[in-house]
Amino acid sequence: MSQFEGAVIREQGVTFAIVVVRQSVLQSTSEANRAIQSFQPAFPGMPVVLMAQDGQGRPTYFGRRDLSQFMANVPLQAVPWKRYTIN
Repeated sequence: MSQFEGAVIREQGVTFAIVVVRQSVLQSTSEANRAIQSFQPAFPGMPVVLMAQDGQGRPTYFGRRDLSQFMANVPLQAVPWKRYTIN
């Protein structure tokens, strides 16, 4: 079992998931895509966007371009974060 921080967002008719990952995951497109695949079972049928923070706490997003761009304008405090557990 593994635990992770994430959120489900419903915006403009689209429901998608955000998952917090280490910044190193976003430095490789193939690793980021593998991470998205690994979280997909927790969010069936939803696009998954990855989020990592730099040393200053600034978020970076990886995933569907429209969703990543949308999230870049959302304050992190406004996201309904929760802890998820998957087998």
